[in-house]
Amino acid sequence: RIFVLGIGFFTLCFLMTSLGGQFSAKRLGDSPFTIRTEVMGALESRGVLRRMSDMLEMLMKKMDILARLENSTDFHKGDEARFPLDRFQPAAGLMERIQAIAQNVSDIAIKVDQILRNSLLNGKVMEGRRDQCEVPRDPKYPDCAGKVEWMRARWTSDPCYAFFGVDGTECSFLIYLSEVEWFCPPLPWRNRTVAVPSPPPPPRAQAAFRRDLARLLELIGTGKESLSFMKKRIRHLAQQWLRAARRLEQKLAGRQRDQKHILIHIGFLTEESGDVFSPRVLKGGPLGEMVQWADILAALFMLGHSLRVTVSLKELQSHLGVPPGRGNCPLTSPLPFDLIYTDYHGLQQMKQHMGLSFKKYRCRVRVIDTFGTEPAYNHEEYATLRGYRTNWGYWNLQPAQFMTMFPHTPDNSFMGFVSEELNQTERQLIKANKVSSMAVVYGKEASIWKGKEKFLAILNKYMEIHGTVYYETQRPPEVPAFVKNHGLLPQHEFQQLLRKAKLFIGFGFPYEGPAPLEAIANGCVFLQARFNPPHSSLNHEFFRGKPTSREATGTAVFQVSSQHPYAEDFIGKPHVWTVDYNNSEEFEAAIKTIMRTQVDPYLPYEYTCEGMLERIHAYIQHQDFCTTPSLPPSPKTKSPAMQSPPSPLALSPNATHLVWSPSAGRAPQAWPPVASLQAWVSEPQHTCTETCRRHGLVCEPTFFRFLNKEEVFLQLSIACDSTEYEMNHLYPAVAENVRECYLQKEPLLFSCAGYNTKYRRLCPCRDFRQGQVALCRDCL
Repeated sequence: RIFVLGIGFFTLCFLMTSLGGQFSAKRLGDSPFTIRTEVMGALESRGVLRRMSDMLEMLMKKMDILARLENSTDFHKGDEARFPLDRFQPAAGLMERIQAIAQNVSDIAIKVDQILRNSLLNGKVMEGRRDQCEVPRDPKYPDCAGKVEWMRARWTSDPCYAFFGVDGTECSFLIYLSEVEWFCPPLPWRNRTVAVPSPPPPPRAQAAFRRDLARLLELIGTGKESLSFMKKRIRHLAQQWLRAARRLEQKLAGRQRDQKHILIHIGFLTEESGDVFSPRVLKGGPLGEMVQWADILAALFMLGHSLRVTVSLKELQSHLGVPPGRGNCPLTSPLPFDLIYTDYHGLQQMKQHMGLSFKKYRCRVRVIDTFGTEPAYNHEEYATLRGYRTNWGYWNLQPAQFMTMFPHTPDNSFMGFVSEELNQTERQLIKANKVSSMAVVYGKEASIWKGKEKFLAILNKYMEIHGTVYYETQRPPEVPAFVKNHGLLPQHEFQQLLRKAKLFIGFGFPYEGPAPLEAIANGCVFLQARFNPPHSSLNHEFFRGKPTSREATGTAVFQVSSQHPYAEDFIGKPHVWTVDYNNSEEFEAAIKTIMRTQVDPYLPYEYTCEGMLERIHAYIQHQDFCTTPSLPPSPKTKSPAMQSPPSPLALSPNATHLVWSPSAGRAPQAWPPVASLQAWVSEPQHTCTETCRRHGLVCEPTFFRFLNKEEVFLQLSIACDSTEYEMNHLYPAVAENVRECYLQKEPLLFSCAGYNTKYRRLCPCRDFRQGQVALCRDCL
């Protein structure tokens, strides 16, 4: 009996669960009992309820028969005394409950039947409308017909369309294309709530400098060696970050800062991109990218912003609100983040899974890009037509959305990283313990040492050579026997080695890593090879395919004329020596001089914790790529009645360049402030980067829009027989030999990089803060 009762009870549970499953929603946010006609038809719905009611009734009849049979049997046995009345009370209670449930199911069935009848009536009306749907011919939506045609043929290619309600009917196509995407006008018969003025949004939470990094370490997570490396670095520099935050807080003097919601997606660490870095952390692989990401995380967190950190595609999809499917549909809700910091791998993943939302929200993306992306490679159409297309470019972002490790080109934003600062006691201790005859080689992979026997033999005549080359069981054959190889060292032990050494020597690779700055900060002299000719994408395999040419222009900075151009040009002697390694006499003479030279530890301000906090704060507060200023109309689009406003620029007192005129009236909203602008004309063989640097300034691409006017040529006494608007990353410029002037047609192509001996370019320059090339004097 108990067994039968149990079977009955669990049958009831199973039926209820089955009914819930029949009615369960297929979309996010629906109740489990939401009824959708596309999930379940009317007849099927009523049938389920009827079958459930019938089964409950049959169950009660069987239990009633069983109870009568047992009473009869017990009576004939004369054992009534052995079965007291309370023995049957639980069964009776269960019977009452089943009867009540059966009655409720019956009531539900009646109500559902009424709902479904009404639904069928409405469905017939709706079906009539669905049958009457025609593709609208609205000039405001010129792509509507083509998109509907595409949907007819391809709507089953991605499950995301069905997720948004597309079912193969014409009306479902139009509903989707007008309400989820925006290619068609809204359908007049669709229920739409009357727009009610929404209350003003609540004030944004204010960012406050943080006093502890523990929460950040939790956000970063675990499970990868690369994450462990970044967390160790953050812990090691924690006190420096805290001191730097307090100094910047005092400098800003209580200035209000909105707290930003920021997603950090490190794409190269995802399994989908291969994550080649994590396995190499313990084997001497390149760590520069992870150093930079650790410092970016620490800086954003210390500035007081709200962060989410992801290193998996699944987490990225969840945070963005990606609908199920193959990535062809927009996000299910507005993007909840003000900014997204990612890399090229993450950028590709976002494009693959965000559908049209990627184009809508890409202005919020910041791409951490080690070597930079020049405008000529970034503009898809131009790169394709002019031969600049590579595997990594053509994203049509604002060039300043790419953020580099070193200030390669002012077209991109300089993100950087940090090196450890020394206090006065540490500096004195390092100077006292330096070994003038000790050298450390820059290169943890054995392949870097191959073919360097000649340099090492000369160096070995004067100095004891130390290496940190990774090996598992036996010494790498590329490392000579006279080299003291320590194997791969933890970061703090490597720092101690640098604090004793006099010389840190590079063999030409890796390019532009953080280690030389760390060595210089610990009192070493950095010796590196001069490249002749300079390396670029035109002549060296490493740079081939990267979205930057790094063109050589005489003595221009940012060309790859050495292993570390920043150290060569921004630091220089006595801390950095760049010599021709193919000239043995020059190489040997440099070693002798370095041994006699006394140097103090040196770290550029822009690579301190405070310098990086200052820079990222300024970017977050002032960079807005979602509202881009427009260019003035080209001559072909101007009407005769249109008159160009007077130029806000004026000739400088010495008549060599243009400056912002004090009488220009109210200055436009711009960052950097226009008061820092100076306009110069380049020599034919110079980029704008080099032109500005020759005048002690920095090229500022955001100012190109003020120079991209015919009257600027006149103000600079440049004669133009003709003026044309064209797409060219060298414009605005003048071809003086034929007196032809050119203005820029495409704002994304404004570029400080690039030159052609045919042109003299109009170059926008600005001043900069001492030790902080990314910011003008009034930019903070």
